[in-house]
Parts: sequence; structure tokens; C-alpha cells
Amino acid sequence: MPRKMKCLLDFRDRACRSSALLSSERTAGVRTVTCSGSGADDPPSQNANPSQNANPSQGPNPATLKELSLEQLSQIEVTTPSKEAEPAFRTAAAIYVITGEDIKRSGVTTIPDALRLAPGVEVAQIDSSKWSVGIRGFGTRLSRDVLVLIDGRTVYTPLFAGTYWEVQDTLLEDIDRIEVIRGPGGTIWGPNAVNGVINIITKSSKDTKGIFASAGGGNVEQGFANFRLGGGDDDGLTWRFYGKAFTRGPEDHADNDNFDAWRGGQGGFRMDRNWNDKDTLTFQGDLYRQEDGERVTASTYVPPLNETLDGYEQLSGGNLLLRWTRKLTDANDFQLQVYYDRTNRDEPNFGDRLNTFDLDFQARRKVSARHSLTYGVEGRVYPGHFQEVVSGLVFSPADRTDYLASGFIQDDITLAENKLQLSVGTKLLHTNYTSGVQTEPSVRLTWTPNDRQTFWAAFTHAVRTPSDAEEDFYLSSFLGTANGVETFARFNANPDFAPELLNGYEAGYRQLITKSVYVDFAAFFNHYHDLFSQDLAGPISLETTLPFPINTPQPPPNYLLPAEFGNSLYGATTGGEIAPEWRPKDYWRLRGSYSFLNMNLSRAPGVALGATPASVVGASPRHEADLLSGFDLGKKPKLDLVYRYVSALPAVSAPAYSTGDARIAWQVRPHVEFSVAGRNLLQPRHVEYAGDPGPPVAIRRNVFATLAWTK
Repeated sequence: MPRKMKCLLDFRDRACRSSALLSSERTAGVRTVTCSGSGADDPPSQNANPSQNANPSQGPNPATLKELSLEQLSQIEVTTPSKEAEPAFRTAAAIYVITGEDIKRSGVTTIPDALRLAPGVEVAQIDSSKWSVGIRGFGTRLSRDVLVLIDGRTVYTPLFAGTYWEVQDTLLEDIDRIEVIRGPGGTIWGPNAVNGVINIITKSSKDTKGIFASAGGGNVEQGFANFRLGGGDDDGLTWRFYGKAFTRGPEDHADNDNFDAWRGGQGGFRMDRNWNDKDTLTFQGDLYRQEDGERVTASTYVPPLNETLDGYEQLSGGNLLLRWTRKLTDANDFQLQVYYDRTNRDEPNFGDRLNTFDLDFQARRKVSARHSLTYGVEGRVYPGHFQEVVSGLVFSPADRTDYLASGFIQDDITLAENKLQLSVGTKLLHTNYTSGVQTEPSVRLTWTPNDRQTFWAAFTHAVRTPSDAEEDFYLSSFLGTANGVETFARFNANPDFAPELLNGYEAGYRQLITKSVYVDFAAFFNHYHDLFSQDLAGPISLETTLPFPINTPQPPPNYLLPAEFGNSLYGATTGGEIAPEWRPKDYWRLRGSYSFLNMNLSRAPGVALGATPASVVGASPRHEADLLSGFDLGKKPKLDLVYRYVSALPAVSAPAYSTGDARIAWQVRPHVEFSVAGRNLLQPRHVEYAGDPGPPVAIRRNVFATLAWTK
């Protein structure tokens, strides 16, 4: 494929074990579990805010998490697999939990960088403000096969199918945990949860009372400031307000065209109200505005032109979410959630306005001693408007209203008490881009022979629904002039684009080998068909690629090479992940992970592809490995070290690389912490993903200091 056409195509891709200790609340669209008390016989949950057992006015207590044993951590309660709280140790899914304390001690400043802490998640930085994120393959700028949620609000855009990572943000200190499912989650979460689900869950406002402020800067993180104020009353109402601002410098550019400076600000609030033992209400919202440096390619027919544009994308938006939970009995409850989301994007080559209205109801009912039903319905509407900036990039019609209607039911069946659990369920969904009703069934089996071992297996059928980008999108590229003839390539809308389909088979094993050694292993086989492809159209074949003339009012002759987005790829991926943890000493925590991925994709017979399967396979690493070491020496400095290896991505000109991160923090006063963090320390620069027009952007070594105050 000509490089100029590829530039435009790249744009498109842009624990508590005793039930007597549990107190539950609904958050992020699911029921989470926190614990009271501390000590060996009354351990706090890792899901809970570390400050929960301390005086709220003192803020989070980092010492709490280090006191948890591996056995206690193995019982961490998660909610993403089933929308109901369950110990991760007994979950029939490849799940990993990144805690708020993990995020703090890693020294990351963005959510995509925090996701590097989870095994099997492929994070590659493109430039200062853009990332490619994938799970078990298919990583792209917009992560079209991964569903991302923030406190129960889906941030998946139906315009280009995926997640704009640069605008998914909050105060990182407010994140309670990030639950990452590697593998399909469509039965519970619906379309687009094909290769994984990333569920970002923030803390309840009752856990963020008091004042928090931090500021700092460095060579890439040139300056940032964060602030939060929280409080409450004696009637069960708690609240918080936050604000943050940052400016980030450009990464390293071989052509010295430093286009990708990034700056922005965000603010928001959250209020939680517990009226009684039965009713909980959450109301929250955010506003943001950013200015991101960006390089894009733009083409026009008249005059024939293909040029690179440097400019700033103006990004803004906000959201409001209201959630009501009622507990009927210990095993019966329901939740009603509604949210509104607005995004505005003004980029050098297009503009978009998108509104999202969503209404979701879910309930849990204990049918008998061995059967528990979870079910729900959801309706979502996306009114939007596309703004044409250059003639080579057009959506038709410009005004659109996408919608989604879905329902699910899951039966959790106890086959043997505390030993064998079976979950059977399905999702039914319909969108404006699918004909009829799509189904996403799953079967999951968990066997826990004792309190130190778990075996699990699962089958899931998942769907990635079409988006505006496949069915309403026109994209052109001027390829050049030869012998007085101007040649263009154009991707036309494909109203017959079909959903991408996956049949996924998974199995896993977890064991607490000793009190200080824990291991988690998962393997998978995924079979895909009707995958997204870039196909030549019309009477064109790979053997006789003969362009045909198009009608234009101006000489010289013009020729068009026609193409469209199709469903011509199919194949399978196999692989696995292993994530061990070892506690050599009470003050020393060692974690590691290794992920292997083998992708084998083919094109459908008789289809002329504009891009080969290798361009998809070669955009995901075959091997990933990391090692994390954390030292916590009481009042002495806390030191965290990370080593990371990622194999080559030949399709995007990214060689294999190894790098390391480090963070050291001192508690200089009772309420003041000073820290210095370094990222990508092992070399001055390295390339992770070539997704911008022009030479690949290299990611620079990044060192910055932070001063934080908590009261």
C-alpha cells in the first residue's frame, strides 16, 4: 500500500473472606465490597481505600496495603466479570486488579501508562498525547476491540469505533482500582468487549475527606497541579470536588518538528448519600478542556493535493452520572443508572460533536439455595454531528443518531458448595448498524478444590458492532502524478459492513503456593471471523491493478483506485499470561509477568486486500515481560523499580525495546510527601509505535519531581 494512503488509514485506527466483615455499596455500575477493621483476623480489603480504617482527616495511609498478606490479597473482591462482587481468586476470567496504591507507587501520570502494570495489556505510546492499547492483540490508536468504562460510564466512541485515550482522565489519587479482564466480556458488558474490558473505578467520596494537593514538573512533564477537597455531614452525605491542570512537552522528533505539545485541565465532583441500610445514591460529573499538538495528512481532489498538517486539536467535554441502588435483602438488590456525556473534537482535518444518553437497569435475585440470577436492560442513544474540514475526509450523512438496545441474563449455579460453580448467560443486543438481534452467550466453570487453588475454564461468543467509520465514511488520498495522470485512492462507505465475531476459549489456574508465593496463569484460543479489512473494490484485483477514470472538470486525466472497509480477514490467536508474586520480606514485594501472543490471520479467498494480514499481526508484540520491585521501609524512603521488555512491532516500524522506571518517595513531614520519578530510564529515547505521519516519534526519558500535601 502507498505510504501516503497508509497515513490516512492510520488516522482511522486512531478481600475479605468472612461475610460478617463485609459492607457493600454500589459503584461503577456494580456492587463493590469494602471491609472494616485491620489485623490478621480482620483484614481490610485491597479494594478498600487504605485510609478507611484511619482518621479520614489524615488522608490515605500507605502503610495499610503493605500489611496485607498474599493470602489476603488473593481474596480481593472484583466486580467486572459478573457485575457482582466476588473474590478474584474464584473468578472464571483472566482478571488483574491495579490498585490505587499500585498507580501511586509506579509514578505514572496517565491512565494508559497505568495499564502497563497489568499482564497481557499492550500499551505503546505514539506521541506525547496518544497511545495504542490492545489486549491479546489488535492494538490500535482507538482500541476498537476493548471496552473501557469509568465508574460505569462507557467511553467507547461509535464514530471511529474505540476509545480516545487522551481525554480519559481523572485525579489519579481518586482511583480506587482498575479491573482489567483479558478476554471477552460481552455477555455482561455487551458489544465491543471482544478482547477485554477495562473498568476504572474511583473511590467513594466517604473515602476522600479532607484536603489533597500536589504539584511538580520535569523535562517532559513540564508542570502539573492537582487539588481535591472532600467532606461530609452526619446524615450520610459525603462529597468531593477536584481540579487538575498539566502541560507536557513534545517527545523526540528526528525531523525536529515538535508538533505534539499537550496541555489541559479538568475538574469534577462526586456526592454519595446513604439514607439507610437499603438505599445509596451517587451523583458525579466532570468537565475538561485540552489542546493537543497533532500531525495529520489531508487530501483534496481539486486541487489535487496530499499534505501534512501540523496543528492543535481542541478537545472539550463533560459528563453527569446518577446512580441509585436499593438493597432488598442480603442476596437481592437492584440498581438504576443514567448518564449523559458530551464530547467536542476540533482537529486540523475534521470536527465532531457527540452526545451520549444512557439508561441502565440491573438486578440480582437469589432464586434458590443453588441459583442466583443477575439480569438487566440498557438503552443508549448517540446523537452526533460531523464537521467537514477537508474534502478528503467526509462522513455522510453529517448528522447521525446511533443507538444501542440490549439486555442480559446470567445464572450462577452452585454445583458443589464452595467447590464448583457454573455460570451460564447471554447478552441480546441491537444497534442501528446491525440487522436483527445479536447474541453473546457464555459458559464459565470454576473449581476450587481448596482455599489455595482455583481452576477455571470459559467459552464466550463476542461481537464488535459496526461503527460510522465503516458504514458512512469516505476517505481519499492523492497518490501522485505520473505521465501527466493524477492518481487517487479512495475508501468508500460500506453499508454492508458486518459485525466482527469472536469465539473465545479460555482456561486458567491460580495458586497460593506458600504464604509468600502466589501465581496466576491463563491460556486462550480465540477464533475470529468477519474481521475489519481494507479491501480494493470494483473490477480491481491484486494481479491486475488497473485504475479507472473518474469525472472531474479539470484536466489532466484523473484516475481513482477504489477501496472500502470490509470483513475479509479471519483467523485465530493463541497465547497465555503468567503473573507470579513473591514476598521475600515483609517490606519487599516482587511481581512479574510474561505474556505470549501468536496471531495467525488470513484473507478470504478471492478478495483483493489493500492491506495484508501482516499489517494487523505485526502491530502487536509477540512477547511482553516485566518485573516490579517495591521496597517499603516504614518511615524510610519507599523505592519502586520497574523493568519492561516489549518485542518488535514490524508493521509499525517499532523495534524491540527494554526500559525501566523508578520512583523514590520520602515522607518529609507528617502530611507532606516528596517524590522523584523517572520513566524510560534505560535509554534517552526509543520508538514504541509509529502512528503519526512522517518519521516515527521517539519517547523520551522522563524525570520529574512531585510535592504532595494531605490533610
